[in-house]
Amino acid sequence: MFRFAEPEYLYGLLLVPALMALAAWSEIRARKRMKRFGEWRLLSQLTEGLSVTRTRVKSLLLILSVALVVVMLARPQYGTHVDTTERRGIEAVIALDVSNSMMATDVTPNRLERAKMLVSNLVDKMTDDKVGLNVFAGDAYIQLPITNDYVSAKMFLDAINPGMVGVQGTNLAEAINLASKSFTQTEGVGKAIIVITDGENHEPGAEEAAREAAKAGRNIFILGIGTPEGSPIPTPDGYLQDQSGQTVVTKLNEAMCRELAEAGKGTYIHVDNSIAAQDRLNAALDQLAQKEMETPVYSEFDEQFQAVALVLLIVLLAELFMLECENPLLKKLKLFRK
Repeated sequence: MFRFAEPEYLYGLLLVPALMALAAWSEIRARKRMKRFGEWRLLSQLTEGLSVTRTRVKSLLLILSVALVVVMLARPQYGTHVDTTERRGIEAVIALDVSNSMMATDVTPNRLERAKMLVSNLVDKMTDDKVGLNVFAGDAYIQLPITNDYVSAKMFLDAINPGMVGVQGTNLAEAINLASKSFTQTEGVGKAIIVITDGENHEPGAEEAAREAAKAGRNIFILGIGTPEGSPIPTPDGYLQDQSGQTVVTKLNEAMCRELAEAGKGTYIHVDNSIAAQDRLNAALDQLAQKEMETPVYSEFDEQFQAVALVLLIVLLAELFMLECENPLLKKLKLFRK
């Protein structure tokens, strides 16, 4: 791929037509001055060694030099090199519950924002690991494929909201199955599925999905967020109500979360307003097997101004050694006159 690092300098190429017009005007004016001394044909015989063509070529070489300087200042660059570097780390896929119940405020500021803060802190701690983001409610979707681009991970994390999944509910089975398929094919590296939910599962098959993920070598971490006492769910029109007009109170289903973690031979961690859950999760992930993984690294564009500078040097030397008068030694070649 070719590009200019500082393309604003290319506006300087507008000087080229201006300089060409100036050179043409100067030649016309010189001819008019010469006519004051006699006819042009006679003057040509008196100045037989002077070559008009050589003068024009020298002017064009100088104008070309100006254009090459402008191009060089614009810093032409070509291509990118994709190298690979060895990094030692784990792979973690985070499945984040975005159902409406995650807007409950039994943790500060609410369950979803508290979960996003936890994930953000986890990404900040990563150095050579890979992370992926999935979201789920009634369905599950990949928000960010597994990557080591932590800046993009945090950008996608900030964009997560309950409106991302059109089907409401909490389908933990689908969330775990999708997360289990989101890893790379690298063998021997620790692979962690981190499910953050309030445990209000509305679909069957979650425990079976956890067992299958464990058989595939996935390490299951179930993070239950909220309190057993629960909290109403705020909406723009007040608290969410059921069909009978009663305020809906969503509670953390710790029993289900523990059963799910046990089925997947994993770990259950309760998330509240303290940093205890963050510390436990970090410590558990540090125990996973780490392996050297090849990671693509994109190098900067290669500078090409050296080639332009070389052409500029050749043009300037050609202009310097070209005389306006014909060289007597080369007169018989008649390169620049008929």
